Amino acid sequence: MTDSLFTPFTLRDTEFRNRVMLSPMCQYSAEDGFANEWHRVHLGSRAAGGAGVVMTEATAVEPRGRITPNCLGIWSDDHAEAIEPTVDFVRSQGATPGIQLAHAGRKASHRPPAEGGGPIPADRERGWETVSATDAPYPDPDAAAELATTRRLDEDGIDEVIDAFAAAAERSRDIGFEVAEVHAAHGYLLHQFLSPVTNDRDGAYGGSFENRTRLLREVVAAVREVWPDDKPVFVRISATDWLLDRDSWDVDDSVRLAPLLAEAGADLIDVSGGGIHPDQQLPGAGPGYQVPYAEAIREETDVPVAAVGGITEPTHADALVRNGRADLVALGRELLRHPYWPLEAAHELGADAEWPVQYRRGQFD
Repeated sequence: MTDSLFTPFTLRDTEFRNRVMLSPMCQYSAEDGFANEWHRVHLGSRAAGGAGVVMTEATAVEPRGRITPNCLGIWSDDHAEAIEPTVDFVRSQGATPGIQLAHAGRKASHRPPAEGGGPIPADRERGWETVSATDAPYPDPDAAAELATTRRLDEDGIDEVIDAFAAAAERSRDIGFEVAEVHAAHGYLLHQFLSPVTNDRDGAYGGSFENRTRLLREVVAAVREVWPDDKPVFVRISATDWLLDRDSWDVDDSVRLAPLLAEAGADLIDVSGGGIHPDQQLPGAGPGYQVPYAEAIREETDVPVAAVGGITEPTHADALVRNGRADLVALGRELLRHPYWPLEAAHELGADAEWPVQYRRGQFD
């Protein structure tokens, strides 16, 4: 039988009820990294709305890894305790709870978009020193002279980052998350090590492809070591830097990386793009504009993939799975607009989907 958007999907011994995933979308609503009722309602609505995998926003593994002062974190047991009720509710609705473990690197210490964005220098209120593969700050076009201070990580600092990811994964495991996703996309810390645009270092973590990918591979291995054997680890990557005028990360690099991540313990590659530098040149952003990147990795490596990028129509999402172009379909902005998109899609496609008992009067015309 041909798989469809509403065919269950199993990785290791974890079954997702369908192929729809809530893509991580920052909410900028935490205080000191702590989850609150907003996160419970936001993530819980998408679980009640029928998504197969409900993924948190980028959740920092240490305080300096937050994108903004209002971003979610899981660097302490208290942070884990704060989000545990949300995890329980997501699971109670039949969805698989996932957490995106993240470190923003030199793109940390920024103001939330609602406050105008832009970096907060370390000597300003709510600001802090950022770290990266390089000591060059992110060249934020809106920052003028107020660029955040960035410090190049030495090998002791790199070890601390690896340990922080592993500790965050342990906390996530202990409160019931079933998927751990390592965030290595969108110009954040692990992507900063991957890309020659930002990795200007020598030694074990710079220069060659092998060395630039070393930190990500070590982080994935560290997360896999503490993650349950029956539960999957995802990795989100930017398949391309969208920079054609300089030496940069591209789709061929991503195809080469994918099996190495699988060897390190990754079970699925969540394929996005861009974010390393403001000079990036995006392709025409029509429906599914990033799907070819996921498709290339799936075809060349046989590693399962999630596809993203302007996917809004149920028939389109369903076709991606039916035609073997993706294993999961991740929706971000569309699920912000329509929390119950999966139930609506099942209705449109004539597929079986378990509706919350409270909403079953809306299941049929």
